[in-house]
Amino acid sequence: MEKVVLVNSQDEVLGQMEKMQAHENGLLHRAFSVFLFNKQGEMLLQKRAGEKYHSPNQWTNACCSHPRLGESYPDAAKRRIKEELGIDCDLTEKFHFIYKADVGDGLWEHELDYVFTGDFDGDFNLNPDEVSEIRYISLADLQKEIAENPDHFTEWFKIILDEYLSQLK
Repeated sequence: MEKVVLVNSQDEVLGQMEKMQAHENGLLHRAFSVFLFNKQGEMLLQKRAGEKYHSPNQWTNACCSHPRLGESYPDAAKRRIKEELGIDCDLTEKFHFIYKADVGDGLWEHELDYVFTGDFDGDFNLNPDEVSEIRYISLADLQKEIAENPDHFTEWFKIILDEYLSQLK
């Protein structure tokens, strides 16, 4: 049973909780998000597998997940891009922030989220339990697509992308 690390706003560990319970209760926990780009500067999107317990079949960034107790944010991010996308690449921490998003069905993402970026142009070996498809898209086209079809994208991705774009300015 997958657990998340509960923290306060200073990232001090308060304990662990089963992932579904933390999402039902909207409790603050550790998370990370990875944005990957190709040589053309396009962002990699993944479509979440249809079997995911929340936000199935929605587009989101390359990878999002939760570090395990005692696991660093960078190590967790590298572990999950390997597990989900079947790749390995260098990642750079860009910033971290706290957000809370209603993801439907009485579930909440309330995360202290560390955002990483990386570059990747190779082949993928997708885990079908996690990812149904991937694609690269320019940031301009992505913003246009989100404006036209916001329901096609995960709630947290829209929040994290806005924060990422504001950090670039």
